[in-house]
Amino acid sequence: MAGNRTVRKAWEDDFEAFAAGRAGPLFRSACLLTGGDTHLAEDLVQETLARVYAQWHRTSWFSSRAVIENPAGYAHTVLVRAFLSHRGRRSSGEHPVGEIPDGAAKEGDTTLRLALEAALRALSPRDRAVLVLRYWEDRSVEETAGVLNSSSGAVRTQTVRALGRIRALLGDGIADLALR
Repeated sequence: MAGNRTVRKAWEDDFEAFAAGRAGPLFRSACLLTGGDTHLAEDLVQETLARVYAQWHRTSWFSSRAVIENPAGYAHTVLVRAFLSHRGRRSSGEHPVGEIPDGAAKEGDTTLRLALEAALRALSPRDRAVLVLRYWEDRSVEETAGVLNSSSGAVRTQTVRALGRIRALLGDGIADLALR
């Protein structure tokens, strides 16, 4: 009996360390997916971590089921699927009001970043997911297809179309912003 508690405590400690280390990257990806809606991004990260916790026992050697070999990749897959699922619900019609809260400026051009975030917000959730997965998380076409439950060809087509849409939204002014 005490051995089971020790094992459970060990994998709970492992999960706490995992969650502390991955919460930041998950939040950044969620912010991009939600178009800067930090409240929804926080909700998605919480939902993601809860779902990962429910499957965390599959990351260990003592599990009799299939093992999750890449927990970080699994968490990002869960995040994207939670985002797409949220957008499909009727109750997701809420839209944030106001501006993105000011924060400490980091390296990089904030004008360019804000223009890109605004353009991402204007895209459909699926287009946003494809671009975030391919270019923010630097995933391959095959990895992106796996996350989105789609074929590689569909991901390539959707990527080209999403890039075309974002270029149309940004127009010629993006070159000026990038050169600053």
